[in-house]
Amino acid sequence: MSYRMDGFAVFLKKELHEAWRTGRLPVVALIFFAFGLISPLTAKYLPDILRAAGATGQLQIAFPTPTASDAVDQFLKNVGGNGIFAAILLAMGMVAREKERGTAAFALTKPLSRQAFLAAKLAALLVTLGVGVLVAAVADYIYTALLFKPLPVAGFVAAAALILLLLLVYGAVTFLASVLLPSALPAAAVGLASLVVFAVLAALPNVARFTPSGLNEPARALALGAAPPHLAASVLANAAVVAAMLVFAWLAFRRQELISAAN
Repeated sequence: MSYRMDGFAVFLKKELHEAWRTGRLPVVALIFFAFGLISPLTAKYLPDILRAAGATGQLQIAFPTPTASDAVDQFLKNVGGNGIFAAILLAMGMVAREKERGTAAFALTKPLSRQAFLAAKLAALLVTLGVGVLVAAVADYIYTALLFKPLPVAGFVAAAALILLLLLVYGAVTFLASVLLPSALPAAAVGLASLVVFAVLAALPNVARFTPSGLNEPARALALGAAPPHLAASVLANAAVVAAMLVFAWLAFRRQELISAAN
């Protein structure tokens, strides 16, 4: 059994080409661009819309003046919240679908080790989510600067990196399920179940900082140029979850018997 990364570069190129050819990468980039774009727009104009609606209904509603912090809150909600579903959808069939079709066994008959197969899949997932978060962050930063004020560039980049880590946690959990389970839909169900589990854990005061949602508070502080609370604890805990999911995925995948499409 090979533990080397034979064929990693070639297979990664194939995965990225397929992500582009099938439209998966452009669609993710477009969706995240929309998330990034609407975040400062929502923060800026939603109070005016609600105020106008209240005035039409003869109901006086007082809203605080929107600020850049409101735009950051919307960014975390849209990209770090709704983006979770994109991470689950991307990861759910990365291995399960190939096993189901028999193409995984076929790919591994070439100079491609199982370790390189999984690593290339993970790298493709990271690149796709990374492009999405990057596009969203650029759109959000520009419009926040135009509508409110420029935010610290380094801090905003760091905040975007934390959001990417948050998405990778759910992507890694779903990826493990994609390795363990025979089809994509059960893997997606596991990813959605992890969303519920982490939400329950986040409701516990002494545990919240170690969950994916615990990354939101330091990300918000960094984006606004403030000192981030429990940054190290949140990053290390979530990075450990990602690493554990990947190790379990490798331990499971190296023992699986794969059926070729020819059979």
